[in-house]
Formats: sequence, C-alpha cells, structure tokens
Amino acid sequence: MADNPLKSLASYSRFVAELLDRSTVLRSTVVVRSDSPYTGTAEGEVSFSNGFFLRMREELDFEAGLVTSYGYEVYQHGERLYWYDDFPHPNDRALASTFPHHKHVPPDIRHNRIPAPEISFSHPNLPVLIRDVEELIKA
Repeated sequence: MADNPLKSLASYSRFVAELLDRSTVLRSTVVVRSDSPYTGTAEGEVSFSNGFFLRMREELDFEAGLVTSYGYEVYQHGERLYWYDDFPHPNDRALASTFPHHKHVPPDIRHNRIPAPEISFSHPNLPVLIRDVEELIKA
C-alpha cells in the first residue's frame, strides 16, 4: 500500500468510508474517532446482504501508522461464524507463523484457531474482512 491511511484520523476515516461504499454493504455504523492527534478507535458493524454482518473494533496509532489492537467477528443471521483476534497464544505452535494474529473457526470455535496470514498491525485489515464476507455471500 503506497500511502498508509493509518497515518491520520482524516485519512483512515476517508479510507473506511470509501471502502464501505459498495453494493454488498447494506448499512454501516462504523465510526473512526479520536481524542488526540496520535491515537484513535474504529468500531461498529457492517451489514451485508444474505444476513451477514461484521462487528469490528480497532485501536489505532496514527503517529506510528499501526493498528495496535483489534477484534473482528463475522455473523450470519445472528450466529457467529468466526472471529479474528490478536490475543497471544505463544504455546500454540500452529499459530507461530502469524503470531499473534489468528482466526477462530468451527468446530469448537472458542478453541479451534488457525493462522491469519493476511491480518496485520501494519496495514488496514478491513479489505481482507470485506473480501471474506463477499466470498461467503457468493457461495
């Protein structure tokens, strides 16, 4: 990504608004806000067709241009399908390749974790999440 939208409240707000302006998004409550010029929070829900929705929360460091913490959950008709989080599991060798980023998937969604190679602290994750949901809609 040539220009990092995580460098300011204005640029990340614009990035999110433009990204969510698509035909598959029915409604969004995502807001990017800040109490300082250096940090911010992005949170809300994105409703898609076929009963899918994404619930997200990101802690942002605009000075460093990073997502410092996140949680992303995907639902269909109120049932949680999977989620991504950055809670470290250092003893789980299967997750070492993308530590601490991982995805919780069925069965036993709470304990069944897989690596999340496209999720990062150094770039926006929302494009990956939207692509995942749009692939589910197509299926």
